[in-house]
Amino acid sequence: MAPLSPIRAALIRTATLRPRRTPRPAFLATQHRHASTKHPKGFRPPTQDELEELRERTIDFTRREITPEVAQATDHDNDFPHAMWKKLGDAGLLGVTADEEYGGLSMGYQAHCVILEELSRASGSIGLSYAAHSQLCVNQIMLNGNDEQKKKYLPGLVSGDTIGALAMSEHSAGSDVVSMRMTAKPVDGGYQLNGTKMWITNGPDAHLVVVYAKTEPEKGSKGMTAFLVETPPGTSGFSVARKLDKLGMRGSNTGELLFDNVFVPSANILGSVNHGVKVLLEGLDLERLVLSAGPLGLMQAALDITLPYVHERKQFGVPLASNQFIQGKLADMYTKYRASSAYTYTIARAIDESHEDPMIRTQDCAGAILYAAERATECGMDAIQCLGGMGYMSEMAAGRVMRDAKLYEIGAGTSEIRRMVIGRAFNKEFGLGR
Repeated sequence: MAPLSPIRAALIRTATLRPRRTPRPAFLATQHRHASTKHPKGFRPPTQDELEELRERTIDFTRREITPEVAQATDHDNDFPHAMWKKLGDAGLLGVTADEEYGGLSMGYQAHCVILEELSRASGSIGLSYAAHSQLCVNQIMLNGNDEQKKKYLPGLVSGDTIGALAMSEHSAGSDVVSMRMTAKPVDGGYQLNGTKMWITNGPDAHLVVVYAKTEPEKGSKGMTAFLVETPPGTSGFSVARKLDKLGMRGSNTGELLFDNVFVPSANILGSVNHGVKVLLEGLDLERLVLSAGPLGLMQAALDITLPYVHERKQFGVPLASNQFIQGKLADMYTKYRASSAYTYTIARAIDESHEDPMIRTQDCAGAILYAAERATECGMDAIQCLGGMGYMSEMAAGRVMRDAKLYEIGAGTSEIRRMVIGRAFNKEFGLGR
């Protein structure tokens, strides 16, 4: 047997350092950005064998821990299985892009996409909460945090002892995020935050939230700052106004957060004062890219549900799959998945392999999630249609897959905003302002 490569050895070693609860761990509008701000220390691109090993370990984890019964209960009960966080941490899955010194795997964005895809294949809700924690919180701290902030917060986030979230959207500031009204007023030793945040994934459960607020509202986008806000139970001035009851991604606990004179020390500024937009943009392209793997998992789930059913269910004396109309839907579903997968992983591979001087194309990152999200919703609808009456029953997972997929056309930037972003990227290449 060939010796383990350094990255694979790190994957296994990192997981084994933690107490085990399970027998086996899972594990051109372009801008030049130096690798030190995008990838972990000592990063080198993973080989295809390493990514396949990671995928196999993640599938092993989902088969053991995210069974169909767990996924269905998470959706029906609209409640995240809280013990899952420690299981994900023990398996080494929560810090895929974090440095090894903080307990991470020191792997890149291909690996992150692999894990999110397979978790979403098992449960869209659990996959989304995972992404909000590992990409929107952990990776934001890796990209923009100072050494003290990383040492203080990353070990707990990577182990699953601490749950992370990102709070940017408000009632009147969704796509138009710069119009947010939350303020951060300077006081002795730090800032007082006042305002509300809406549609915050992991918000009701989070212990640490990356919060954007206006430090100088009159400056608009140039007066916004990002903060690391600790929100354990009993935090003075902080409360969850309500846990939201959503159409899909039920169980990915989402809430409205209230901040009433919440004190945040100056040491918890992420980046620098009035440079919150820089923090936001620093990770936005990568956020879109990694999140595009969620719809990939849901398309796989749609096929997992549909293929066995149409080959077993008989009408007019033959399996449904003998019908050319059904064959056409299967072909469309499979082709949409494969095309979307090729897009996402091609972009992720290019970013990983160019890590010494990466070229991150905004139009490709936005394009990957735009395409995958819309195709995933279509695949969910086709799965329901192929199952007929059973597809419309809540006991079957087809409806859940479709409802979960629709979120990706809305959250983290709507499909319309993504199209606008792509168009403006081309305009920028040709010297147009917008």
